Amino acid sequence: MNHFVVAVAELCKACGACEAACAEVHAEAGLQAYPRLHPTQTAQGTMHMQCRHCEDAPCAAVCPVAAITHGEGTIDLNESTCIGCKLCALACPFGAIEAHGSSTESQQLQHHRGEVPATASLISLLDWSIGVRTVAVKCDLCRFRAEGPRCVEVCPTQALRVVDSKSLAEAAAAKRPKKARPQAVAEGNA
Repeated sequence: MNHFVVAVAELCKACGACEAACAEVHAEAGLQAYPRLHPTQTAQGTMHMQCRHCEDAPCAAVCPVAAITHGEGTIDLNESTCIGCKLCALACPFGAIEAHGSSTESQQLQHHRGEVPATASLISLLDWSIGVRTVAVKCDLCRFRAEGPRCVEVCPTQALRVVDSKSLAEAAAAKRPKKARPQAVAEGNA
C-alpha cells in the first residue's frame, strides 16, 4: 500500500496553515506555488481533498506522456513532463488533482496594472488562458524534503498524519470492540 496524508476530522479546524505551508514549500522547490490539499468543512466535520496515492492510480493510467508514475510508495507527478491535458484530473476518483498555471512575469505585471482582464480560476478543468502553461498539481508527500510532508509538520492541532497499511491496520484494530473471552463471560455470570 502506498503512503498518503489523512486528516482527523474532529481535530481539523480548517485554519489553512497546511495550505499555506504546502504552497510555500513547493514554490521554494521550484514547483507550482499552489496547495496540494484543500480542507472542506461540512456539518459533520472537516475533510481534506488530496491525493490518496492509489495502488491502481487511474491518473497514471490515463496520462498520455507518462508524467504520472508509480514511485516507491507514492504516485509521482513530473510537472516538467506534464502537458496540461487534464485527463488525470478527470480520472481521479477523489478529485485530488487540479490544473494550475503560471503566467509570465510580463502577464502578471499587465494583470496587476489592470491591462489584462482577469480570467476565471485555473482550478476549473475548463479554464484556459493564452500564455499560461497549465500543469497538473497533486500531493507529492513533499518527496523533496527529508522531513516529509510540510502540511503534517505545521498543523497546529496535529490533525494531519501520514498513513500506510500498518498504521491503518492499527487504527482499525483500535476502533474494533474488544471481544470478551468466553471464560471471562462465564466467570462474570457466576
